Order: sequence, then C-alpha cells, then structure tokens
Amino acid sequence: MYKLMKLIDTVRIPPTLLGEEIMPTIKNALREKLEGQVDKKLGSLVAVYNIDEVGEGHILVGDGAVYYDVTFEAIMFIPELQEIIEGEVVEAVGFGVFVGMGPMDGLLHVSQITDDFISYDAKNARLVTKNGGKSIAEGDHVRARIVAVSINEREPKESKIGLTMRQTALGKLQWLEEARRKKQPQEAPGKEAA
Repeated sequence: MYKLMKLIDTVRIPPTLLGEEIMPTIKNALREKLEGQVDKKLGSLVAVYNIDEVGEGHILVGDGAVYYDVTFEAIMFIPELQEIIEGEVVEAVGFGVFVGMGPMDGLLHVSQITDDFISYDAKNARLVTKNGGKSIAEGDHVRARIVAVSINEREPKESKIGLTMRQTALGKLQWLEEARRKKQPQEAPGKEAA
C-alpha cells in the first residue's frame, strides 16, 4: 500500500553547493540519500514529495558542509498482510513467479497459483497447468493477496513477500476476464441489447 508520510531527517549540503538555491538543493540531497531505502516499520521510500520545513543549518568542526534538519513528505510503499495487489510477472522460474508490485517483488509459489498441477516449461520460460491449459509467464498481469511479509532493511533485495492466487477473484487477469465472460448470459440471436 502506498502512503504519504511526514518524515524528519538531517541532510548534508557540501560547500560546493552552498551558492545554489537552497530548497531544490536540499530536495535533491534528500532524494539521493533516501529514495530506495527500506525501513521495517515505514516500508520503502519511493519518492520525496514535498519539503515542509527546513531548520537552521549547522556546521560541524572540520567539515565545511552545512547540516539541515528537514521536515518533508514522502511517498512510502508498505506491503501489508492480506492486502490485494495487482502486478506484473517479472520472472518465471521452476518454483513460481516473481511479481513486481511497485518498488518490491513478491513470490507467487507454484503451490499458490492454482489448484491444478503446474509444471515449468523451460523452453518458453512459463508455468503451465496440467489440465486447464492455462499458463503464466513474464509480462502477464496478476491479482494476488499478500500472505507473508519479511522486510530486510540491510539488504532490501533479500526482503520476502509471499503471495497467493488460490482464492476467489484472484488470478491472472486474463483468466479472471475469461471466467467473467463465461458467467455472463449470452444474448439471444436476433435480439439487440436495450
């Protein structure tokens, strides 16, 4: 889930940038320092949105830079248990597919895709169901539920987000659309819709 949060941090402005206009300089410094960082409680900082307040600058002995305390708004991504997400399959492997959902990827294990038996088609880099003739591969769009979250602050790429599609209204979007069409009553020939 994306959230707009108000945060406070200290940013260092090197002496080479002190002649510049200060607000854009501080915003750029915050972006370089924080965007892409992950915190277990706050989530992943996607973007510095707006600067609300800049405190007085402080200079440390032996350092020509100025340090500012900054209050700012940031867009955060926080994966929450039981949240429904839509994302794109970024990789298909033998044990499941990785689904991109904003700044993080979640794993959709083969056991959580469908009730049907699934095998891996290495030649076409996709997972294929045994009986239903369905497949899922890179580039497909899916709707899934988050069932496990383990955020690693030090190595964000090592964070683990578990997904499932084995519930009603979840699955590959194409499969859901086909199922919806099958349920709609067919119009009788020769009759036009009102």
